[in-house]
Amino acid sequence: MERYEINKHLNDFEIRIEDLKTSLNLDKIKSEYKQLSQVQLEPGFWDDVKQAQETIEKTNDIKEQIDTIEDLQGIYEDIYELFELTEEGSVEWDLIEEEIVALEKSLKAFELLTLLNGPYDKNDCILELHPGAGGTESQDWCEMLYRMYSRYASRHRYKVDLLDLQPGEEAGIKSVTIKIKGKYAYGNLKSEVGVHRLVRISPFDSNKRRHTSFVSCDVTPIIENLSEIIINDEDIRVDVYRSSGAGGQSVNTTDSAVRITHLPTGIVVTCQNERSQLQNKTVAMNILKSKLAALHEEERIAELEGLKGTQKDIAWGSQIRSYVFHPYQMVKDHRTGAETAQTDLVMDGDIDSFINSYLKQVVK
Repeated sequence: MERYEINKHLNDFEIRIEDLKTSLNLDKIKSEYKQLSQVQLEPGFWDDVKQAQETIEKTNDIKEQIDTIEDLQGIYEDIYELFELTEEGSVEWDLIEEEIVALEKSLKAFELLTLLNGPYDKNDCILELHPGAGGTESQDWCEMLYRMYSRYASRHRYKVDLLDLQPGEEAGIKSVTIKIKGKYAYGNLKSEVGVHRLVRISPFDSNKRRHTSFVSCDVTPIIENLSEIIINDEDIRVDVYRSSGAGGQSVNTTDSAVRITHLPTGIVVTCQNERSQLQNKTVAMNILKSKLAALHEEERIAELEGLKGTQKDIAWGSQIRSYVFHPYQMVKDHRTGAETAQTDLVMDGDIDSFINSYLKQVVK
């Protein structure tokens, strides 16, 4: 980099760090951190263990934000000071360039993290995939997406629990439900809700014709405090069936799988990975309660947006992204315009660029 380029980067860093301080309201959260820290020293703090744990978690989250922004500020100041003292082309110049690249990466990561400020963004989530019409073609596409999201979770060190899987008759899967556990799992994956479209030469067509397949993705936050969600027995239908799949550690293979249908909303949840019908029913009921809580929040937000005069397409059939394998290689998000020709990387779980573009657009 030449001197004017580095100076331009440093000016940009200064503006972005100040913007972060403003958006986070740094002085306010420092004051809040001080108050919460004081609360933890008061007698009787641990009388309510659950409340105490929530307070500690909130305190740690705020401390992490404060430390990160101060670290970024410190790194920027160190680079700027070194830049002012260094002659262009010297050995230290290479160090400045390396530090600028590293600061850009850290700053970008923190900027994206600040976008995850929804009520459930830090939560674990339930991700469900359901193929559309097309039989084996769509079911195979469903299995490909299941692998993609599993690989994405692995890249981010999230844990994946298989809750329900219905294999296809010839290939692929008819539906799959997984639990993804990790900080900001829901905040990141909420961008994936919608219909995913695949265009390719079918491996199941002897005439090698091009086929288009569709799979819907639904993502629900796992909400811990569900005591206010009351489900009446007359509002649900519980069906028991034989679990399918490989068995062993994957899923159970007895007549213990549970499907619960919430009649007023039509929401259906399933679970088959536990070892007893009672355990599967408990997990399924918790998923149902989370879905109802999330639905209530969506309706509240939709009402507010309606009052503001905005419109939002929330149709189940909304196509959000196309994955084209033939006649060219391209994955394109129709909401943000983000695209890439590296289809192999995307199918191996590298979908951060699409998620990040979505989060930035939502804020705008």
